[in-house]
Amino acid sequence: MATLPPELDGAPGPSAWLAGLAPAPPATALGPLQLAWLGDAVWELHQRLRRCRLPAKSQQLHQKVVEEVKAASQARALERLEGVLTEDERDLVRRGRNRSGRGPRNGDPGAYGQATGFEALLGWLFLHDPPRLAELLDHL
Repeated sequence: MATLPPELDGAPGPSAWLAGLAPAPPATALGPLQLAWLGDAVWELHQRLRRCRLPAKSQQLHQKVVEEVKAASQARALERLEGVLTEDERDLVRRGRNRSGRGPRNGDPGAYGQATGFEALLGWLFLHDPPRLAELLDHL
């Protein structure tokens, strides 16, 4: 990860906005694929917030974000979280992974499943436990 310029050193991290959010679960439970769809947006926003803190051209920022939101990158992020997830969080990942399907034709189905599980976890935490989401994102 790139180092921050001096004017940003010590500033709140890109996940600080999550820590102050109150849980807002929907009236009806969302399925794993709906949670993954939401989690995908949360992950992309997190990556954009990380990148916008560093000076760069918008095309460079975009390329870096695209690289981080790929299924393979999300699967690697999930691997880095493996040791800190609770049993309930692992169950959410498993349910998302099991509902993922095969993914794109030219992609790795295993990585796609892991990425879907990762996104489902992020989506659920965004709705139910934003401070925990911020903690996990900061761990990454």
